[in-house]
Amino acid sequence: MHLIKLNAIASTNDYLKQLAQQKDLRDLTVVVCDHQTSGRGQKGNSWVSEEGKNLTLSVLKRFSNLGARQGFSLNCLVSLAIFDVLQELSVPEVRVKWPNDIMSGNKKICGILIENTLQGTTVQQSIIGVGLNVNQANFGELTNASSLKLATGKDYNLDELLNKLLRHIEFRLKSLEVLNFQEIIQQYEAVLFRMETKAPFRVGKEQPFKGTIKGVTESGQLKIERENGRMEHFNFKEVTFIY
Repeated sequence: MHLIKLNAIASTNDYLKQLAQQKDLRDLTVVVCDHQTSGRGQKGNSWVSEEGKNLTLSVLKRFSNLGARQGFSLNCLVSLAIFDVLQELSVPEVRVKWPNDIMSGNKKICGILIENTLQGTTVQQSIIGVGLNVNQANFGELTNASSLKLATGKDYNLDELLNKLLRHIEFRLKSLEVLNFQEIIQQYEAVLFRMETKAPFRVGKEQPFKGTIKGVTESGQLKIERENGRMEHFNFKEVTFIY
């Protein structure tokens, strides 16, 4: 991996995307910064990170034959890579909350934002953004946020953690060459937050309903079985988890 370290930028994803347009970057080029001032999550949500205490990074991954319909497999593998790292660090109750938040119990500890560039029906390249809360202990009004420090009571060396994280991401991405899509989905479902557990959800402004997560579709929709036995598929932001 080719590593580019910066002090402060608005967004590692935006910076790497622009750099890739200006230069012929090698595969698995990584941009990491001490302070991201305008971090983004899915659907335009903001990602708040305290300077010098967390990991905010983006990875450029190029593809030769990844079909656009299989794009969700990339989401699964990156989520699994971060899950693996947190398991190694003995972070309690680690799960992947659909589609790509990493949880410790009911608290979000990491967010992922993947932006794909398509060429016809294939993914030409992806910018994989990761925001991992590490040594930050105060999240203000973000009551559902946590960090490695809060979850384990330990402080972490950011450089050592970065190297570990990148090794796991590279390893998982290589499995695209040997695993079929169903195998990747099965591994993802095995660590899915609230999988096979009856829990409350809400669709839009409707009254909450109880349902059971049954997995995900190949396109990345969440499968929820309502109490009446009806199975429904939801796109991101169509359904809300109620804690």
